[in-house]
Amino acid sequence: MAHVKELLPVKKVYLIGIGGTAMASLAGMLQERGYEVAGSDEHVYPPMSTYLERLGIAVLEGYTKDHLVTFHPDLVVIGNAAASTNAEAAGTLELDLPYTSMPEAIHQLFIKEKHSIVVTGTHGKTTTTSLMAWLLESAGRDPSMVVGGIPLNFNQNFKLGGGPEFVIEGDEYNTAFFDKGPKFLHYGANTLLVNNIEFDHADIYANLEAIIDAFRKGVQQVAPADVIVANGDDANVMSLRADARSRWLTFGTSRGCDITATDIEFTPEGGAFTAWWEGSEWFRFRTTLSGQHNVVNALADIAIARLRGLSAEEIQRGLETFQGIKRRMEVRGVERGVTVIDDFAHHPTAIETTLAGAKRRYPGRRIWALFEPRSITSSRKEFEAGYIEAFHQADRVIIGPIFHKGRYETRYGLDKMMSAAAIVDRLNADGIPAEQIDDFDAIAEVIGRDARPDDVVMVMSSGAFGGVHEKILERLSSR
Repeated sequence: MAHVKELLPVKKVYLIGIGGTAMASLAGMLQERGYEVAGSDEHVYPPMSTYLERLGIAVLEGYTKDHLVTFHPDLVVIGNAAASTNAEAAGTLELDLPYTSMPEAIHQLFIKEKHSIVVTGTHGKTTTTSLMAWLLESAGRDPSMVVGGIPLNFNQNFKLGGGPEFVIEGDEYNTAFFDKGPKFLHYGANTLLVNNIEFDHADIYANLEAIIDAFRKGVQQVAPADVIVANGDDANVMSLRADARSRWLTFGTSRGCDITATDIEFTPEGGAFTAWWEGSEWFRFRTTLSGQHNVVNALADIAIARLRGLSAEEIQRGLETFQGIKRRMEVRGVERGVTVIDDFAHHPTAIETTLAGAKRRYPGRRIWALFEPRSITSSRKEFEAGYIEAFHQADRVIIGPIFHKGRYETRYGLDKMMSAAAIVDRLNADGIPAEQIDDFDAIAEVIGRDARPDDVVMVMSSGAFGGVHEKILERLSSR
C-alpha cells in the first residue's frame, strides 16, 4: 500500500526513528490514545531513551525488516532521519504496509479538530512553544501541545488536552524521504507564528532564499479568516507580508509593530517590559526568562494569548510561573563552586545569545564555552566567522570533536567543513584562550584542573556531547 494521506482506522503503529524528539512525543501520544506502539532506532540517548523507557514503549535497536514482520503494524510512521535505503523503510514498501510521515500522522490523528497554533522560526521555537502552551494551561484552557524539548512545567514533550487549542513547534526541516517540504506545512495553522528567519540546515537548503521560500509556502497556506503573528523587527520575515492572505499582526521592539515592548529591564530573576497594543499602552509584564531575545519570544506568545481571549492578568500568571526547558540554560550541577550548564545552542546566533544570557545571569563570573559541532549544518565552513564572533562572549573556549567528520570525508567534501583549528587560532590571537579537544575525558580533565570557584561552564550541543557534563562534575568533585 502506498503513502497514505487520509488515515484509516488503525490499532498498531510502528515508528521508524522513534528516538527523535518529535517521534518520541508522537509515540507517547499514540500510546495515551490507546494505540499499540513500538519502534526502532540506533543509539538512543537520554532524555529520549529514559523517556520512552518510562512510558514502557518498546524501542528495538537497529533497523531490520524482521521488526516489521514480528510487530505487523497497521501503520508505519517513517521519521525524516530514515532514507529510502533504510532497511525498515524499504521493508515497509516491500511488505506493502500503509505508511505516513510524522507531521501528517500528528495532524490527522490529533490536530485536525483543534485550533492549530504553529510556532516557527530559526531560533527560539522550543522556548516559545513551551511558554505558549503554559500560558494557556495556567489560564485553565487545557491545551494540547507538542514541543521539541521537555518543558519543566509539563515534564514531558507532549500533552493531549480537552481544550480547543493545539500548540505545536513547527520545524522547517524536511518531512520524510518521500516529502522534502518543511514539517510545518502539515499542521494546518490557524495561528501561525513566524518568529525569525536565518540561514540554517545547510544540508537541505541551498541558501537563505530557499529557506525564505519554505516559510513563504507556510504563510500562503494560512486561510483569510485566520492569523499570522510575525516578527516586525526581522526583515526576512517582513519580506513575506505580501504573500499573506490572512490578518498579519506584527510584534517586536521597533515602534511600527502592532504589539511592542518598551522600558525593558533585566534582573538575575528574568525581565520586565511594558507591552503596547496597536499604539496604546496595555500592561507591564514580568517574566522568568532573561535576555532580549526572550522578551521578543514572550511578546509573540502574549499577542497570541490575547487573540485567544486571555486577559493580561491570566497571561502574567503564566509568565511568572514558567520554569523553562530541559537543555535550555539547564543547570546540571555545581561542584566546588563551578556551575555546569547544558544548552542546546548549535548555530552561531544561538551560541552568541546563550553566552550573552549567561553573562547577564552570572555577572562578573568567568564563562567557559564548550561546543560540540554536532549536526551537519553546525559544522559548515560558512559559519566559521559567526562562531568566532559568538565566542568573543566567552572567557575561555573548548571546541569538541566534529561529529560528522566522516560524512564530510565521504559525501560533502572536507572543503565544506569548518576548521576548528582556524577558529581556535583566531580566538587565541584575539586574546581568548581557546583549544580544540577531541576526547571527552580530556575536556573534563582540563576543566577539572583549570576551573576556579564561581566559574560557569556552558556546554553547548544539539546532541549528547559524550556525556561531558557528568564527566566534568565527577572530575571536579574528585579534585
